[in-house]
Amino acid sequence: MELVAERQQEQSGPEDLAGVLSAARAGEDWAWREIIRRFGRRVFALAKSRCRSNDVADEITQSVFATLAAKIGSGGYSEVGRFESWLFRIAMNRIRDEVRRSHRQAVAADPEIFEGRSDPAPGPGASVELGAPADLGALARAIERLQEADREIIDLRHRAGMSFKDMSELLNEPLGTLLARHHRALRKLRAILESEGASPGEEVTE
Repeated sequence: MELVAERQQEQSGPEDLAGVLSAARAGEDWAWREIIRRFGRRVFALAKSRCRSNDVADEITQSVFATLAAKIGSGGYSEVGRFESWLFRIAMNRIRDEVRRSHRQAVAADPEIFEGRSDPAPGPGASVELGAPADLGALARAIERLQEADREIIDLRHRAGMSFKDMSELLNEPLGTLLARHHRALRKLRAILESEGASPGEEVTE
């Protein structure tokens, strides 16, 4: 099952991002627009996949970027090559707060989020491990059956489009451990889909 359907059209290096963040810190409007262009859809997709609501996801996304603006504007972040993991740590904390507040269990999104029109552009290094099943509803149901830790790692990788390096920093786990966890989560997902008669498709890497 293909959880990420698009490739990022523009790959930017850390030097470029450092320049954008520096301009944002100086109050340049174009820089803030660029940050939102690069990361806004990915934060929204992650929030929606965890909270299953467009309205809540939109609220969380706005809150995350408001926090980002306050911290960058006040000098609370200096670019050291960890911006993406820092950004998604803010997002995950806000998502977890919302889940606790609403007493909902964070589960995978409704089927439409897995359709191509809802997919975010993945970050550098992201890959597509599974081909798409014919029944997107089966995919959503299968992910809901995973344990929370497995759902989280799949969402971060395939919804937020994070690289394993940034995920390692975000979750404070060794890269090897994270790769093994991701592999096990996908294997569990395949097993659930196969038990329900849904084809997980052929493995594809990019």
